[in-house]
Amino acid sequence: MSLPRIAIDAMGGDEGVRNMVAGVALAHLRDSRTRFLLVGDEGQIALALDAHAGLRAACAILHADDVISGEEKPSQALRRARTTSMGLAINAVKDGEAAAALSAGNTGALMAMAKLALRTMPGIDRPALAGLLPTLGDADLVMLDLGANTECNSRNLVQFAIMGAAYARIVTRRACPRVRLLNIGSEDIKGTDTLRDAAAQLKAASGELAMAFDGFIEADKLCRGDVDVAVSDGFSGNIALKAIEGTARFVGDLLRRSFASSLRSKLGFLISKPATGLLKHHLDPNNHNGAIFLGLNGIVIKSHGSANALGVANAVAVTVRLVEENLTERIAADLARIGSESFRPNGSTTNPAGEVQP
Repeated sequence: MSLPRIAIDAMGGDEGVRNMVAGVALAHLRDSRTRFLLVGDEGQIALALDAHAGLRAACAILHADDVISGEEKPSQALRRARTTSMGLAINAVKDGEAAAALSAGNTGALMAMAKLALRTMPGIDRPALAGLLPTLGDADLVMLDLGANTECNSRNLVQFAIMGAAYARIVTRRACPRVRLLNIGSEDIKGTDTLRDAAAQLKAASGELAMAFDGFIEADKLCRGDVDVAVSDGFSGNIALKAIEGTARFVGDLLRRSFASSLRSKLGFLISKPATGLLKHHLDPNNHNGAIFLGLNGIVIKSHGSANALGVANAVAVTVRLVEENLTERIAADLARIGSESFRPNGSTTNPAGEVQP
């Protein structure tokens, strides 16, 4: 039985069409039920498909004359939504021609186009960008918001927690994900009025939801494996994400420099190669690729711009799983269960329009 097809922005990503198609081919090799709508320059896509004969029958091509650049502002990109590969991929979801869209292109433009075309779900004020981070536990950490909303009120944070928990139930397979709010301390008195108010609302509603909420978590404990969903405003979440990614690169570079410092170190590297290989695999962002804009009337996945074919294939796998397990319907059901009207924003926090951070 074939799955609903996935629209792929074949022109997005740093490595170009060949890399995107190679990732799609690997995803199809893993699950031959998947069907694709490849959006972009028809000539380039057809040429890339020549290297993957088994993929062609699973793909349709939608030609796009234009591409969104990485430097383009969201406001500029919106004007070309109907002519670009990114815009046409999202519109395929809106028009029912695809069940989900995936792009490795400009994050801000992708968010703006997706929000305009698909709109937010009833009961959701703003969509949030959620991603996966590696942990010492047996599952990845779902973290949101990673930059879609620079400032949030308590109502936004409660909605993010509900959406993140629904997402985590699919990607971590936990029936009752452990949810925490990112804060400067774990004590109840720590943090802003907005965070404390959101925590009070989540504690009051936790009996009605399939989540285990127990207050706050500090940034240095995010990847310990003790939490499944970490919730924050987009400003704090984006900083935390980049700090974690930067630390991972620092550790990797430091290890490489240490092992190359002397003959004795090089011998030590050979002995420890299995352990360092496991570390490299765990920290490789390609193995945790596929962020999602939660809260839209449709599934839109953001792949790392620098993702290789394996990373693209993993993002496709995330997309397929979310389609199969009806993520949007799950979020709607959770919102209906407790009634979104019960969430009240903290009056001390403004509610300006957030801006996506690339």
